[in-house]
Amino acid sequence: MFKLCGLHLLYLLVFHLAACHGMNELYISGPLQDMTFSVSEGTTGVHVLYQFTMEPPAVSLRLSGEKDGVIKIASKKGYLYLNGSLDRETKAIHRLQVEALNEVGEKVKGPYSITINVQDINDNPPKFDKSKYKAVVWENSCPGKPFMYVHATDHDDPTTPNAQLSYSILHHFPNPYIQMLFQIDNVTGAISTSETGSRLLNHQEQDMFILVVTVKDLAGMSENALTSNIDVEITVKENLWKAPPNASIKENSTEPHPIYITQVHWNEPGAKYGLLEKERLSRFPFTIDQNGTIYVTEPLDREEKELYSFFATAKEEGGEELGRPLPVFVQVEDINDNPPVCQNALTIFEVQENEELGSNIGTLYATDMDKENTLNSRLQFRIVEQNPKIPLDNLFIIQQEAGTFQLSRSSLNKQKVSNYSVTVEVTDKVFTTLCDVKINVIDMNDQIPIFEKSDYGNWTILEDTPVGEVILEIQATDADEPFTGSSQIIYQIEEGDQNKNFIIETDPQTNRGFVKINKILDFEMSSVYNLTVKAANPEPLVKGVQYNSSSTAYFRVVVVDVNEVPVFSKNTYIVDIFEDVPVGTLVMNVTANDPEGDRIRYTLESNKRNWLRIDTFSGAIYTHAPLDREVEHEYKVQVTATEENKKSQSSTAVFKLFIKDVNDNPPRLTKGNHLFFCHPLHEGARAEIQATDDDQQLYPPEFNFSLGGSENIKSDWEISRIDGTHAYLSPKHTNLEEKNYSIPLTINDNGKPPREGNLNLQVNVCRCTDEKRCFIEVENHSGMPSTGMAVGILLGVLISIVFYCRRHISQTEIQENERT
Repeated sequence: MFKLCGLHLLYLLVFHLAACHGMNELYISGPLQDMTFSVSEGTTGVHVLYQFTMEPPAVSLRLSGEKDGVIKIASKKGYLYLNGSLDRETKAIHRLQVEALNEVGEKVKGPYSITINVQDINDNPPKFDKSKYKAVVWENSCPGKPFMYVHATDHDDPTTPNAQLSYSILHHFPNPYIQMLFQIDNVTGAISTSETGSRLLNHQEQDMFILVVTVKDLAGMSENALTSNIDVEITVKENLWKAPPNASIKENSTEPHPIYITQVHWNEPGAKYGLLEKERLSRFPFTIDQNGTIYVTEPLDREEKELYSFFATAKEEGGEELGRPLPVFVQVEDINDNPPVCQNALTIFEVQENEELGSNIGTLYATDMDKENTLNSRLQFRIVEQNPKIPLDNLFIIQQEAGTFQLSRSSLNKQKVSNYSVTVEVTDKVFTTLCDVKINVIDMNDQIPIFEKSDYGNWTILEDTPVGEVILEIQATDADEPFTGSSQIIYQIEEGDQNKNFIIETDPQTNRGFVKINKILDFEMSSVYNLTVKAANPEPLVKGVQYNSSSTAYFRVVVVDVNEVPVFSKNTYIVDIFEDVPVGTLVMNVTANDPEGDRIRYTLESNKRNWLRIDTFSGAIYTHAPLDREVEHEYKVQVTATEENKKSQSSTAVFKLFIKDVNDNPPRLTKGNHLFFCHPLHEGARAEIQATDDDQQLYPPEFNFSLGGSENIKSDWEISRIDGTHAYLSPKHTNLEEKNYSIPLTINDNGKPPREGNLNLQVNVCRCTDEKRCFIEVENHSGMPSTGMAVGILLGVLISIVFYCRRHISQTEIQENERT
């Protein structure tokens, strides 16, 4: 009888322990019916699922089906429970039946269906499909285009994060550059070259690389993710996909088309080649076959287009590009297929009747559309006819190569012949063109220009008068034949304007001169200009005639001062400085000058951090507060220079301070400040931490991690390096208590001088949920028993049971004694 009470006690204990552990999905008790339960795999010990209640004549229950030695039922009390753990990967669903039996073991109710779904926990690390991967990559491969894949599987439930995998590259051997040469898609495992790798991979410098690829479950988002590593051996090969040499073809070829011009090759057979236009052309005269051979399909005209530029492409069967498009250049070679062309339908020259023998009269211009500076466009000139031939033929000669006319006889007489028509033959040795030239004989330049007045007086202007503004009009006349070189007037400033501040332009119809400002005036440089102007003709005067005072005029320009702004020596001042310079350090002197000579005051604007100050009168800029590159590495302020007078004006310049880094920041953690381990601990448990440094990193950082504190801490914990920025924290044994630990950690950087960061890692060794998260106790709500109350109630129930059992045993013994 006592043993029976002990069994009752076991059931009651199981029931209360289950209830106290807060199993929200637990059905406490109920009648026989079809039921479904969800149970996490790996659950150890006794785990009550449900208590079936029985109605007479049922006195016991019988369980059958996929029990696997773990799923059991207490036949008398109706408890359905687990006595051990289930494995989802072995069997995800257990199907059973329960029946109610009477006292003689006959079925009186049922069977009812019981379904137990085993919920997954992350108890399977991912595994790669191969023990080692090998691949080939070509130089200059497209960045981001996969050349291989790695693949891993995880036996955990694929519908949960437990089987969601994330790939990454852990190590890269060798890695001669700061940037990684390869990259991996964290979801698909596709490995491709990075932008840097596409540019720098060279089989002659390094033809073999080893990548250590890591795969993590839980989508790589948890420090408790399970991992696996694999080596990937990559061979670098020379890329045959290279731009071909520049091709050339003669224009207007009469050979049968298409004509071969060049060829491209992809690294492997099977590529689909194509051409991609770079320019928008009315027609595209090129094609490519599936051997990569490029042809021109029709004759080309160099004068229409001399250079063609387009791209050759190689694609997979599905249309995806295998590599970067290659630039192809085709030069069209010139042939002599264009005749010379006269620049003007009629070229007109003027010559004075008294012109000297050999004088240049003018130049005939002609062009040829064939390639410049080649024999195809070389032109030669020859006079073939002169009309009239009075007083004789061949009055003019022409330079064969230049086309310049010269006078060969001093026999011109305007009264007899006022103009000549000359026909010139222009040839490029293949084609010939005739050009017409008219030569007008003009009167002798025996009259000089005469000013209407010799003194134009004083003219006052402001020094800020805009360039190009007319300040004065002058007039001279010439009695020679109108609209010829003998009567045309050119005005020149002979004296008083050394810096060319003024210019005079002539109206060709009226010979009126317009005096204009040619350069910005400066009162401080010169306030008065006494100018002498001469009027002259482009044609030379005849012998015995000379320019005199009638061709000369005078005027004075008075410049009025305008208050101008100060002028800085530079628009932008730039200085480099280290961030650790003492406060009060001289950074630079800025200077501004006032054209009027007024005293200048300096101020700073936009000095938002108040890092700088400026001396009001000298322009010396000093540091005013400690600099911090990590807060702002380029500090820009505005310097203002202001005149000290009643009409003060100001100007500004930009001052840029580029703050150079010093190693003034200790390393700190970016990952792993708060860690946890599931209790009880298992061998190999570890958590990843990551450090960074706010200082400028010209090279990849190299941090040294070490534990501080007492020997007890060092006997319980250890730190191990992963790379320059990552490390693992691991317990040295599995006997650690379930509590919070504060672990001193020291991180040293490799700066000069090195800096040290000291911090305390907060590590929680805790009970974990099925999802490997720290179990958090739920706060007590009003009306719910606290943990202490629950323990008190349980102890009270147990004492009552024991008391009942003892009393029942005592009464039974008395009755037995009375019978005896």
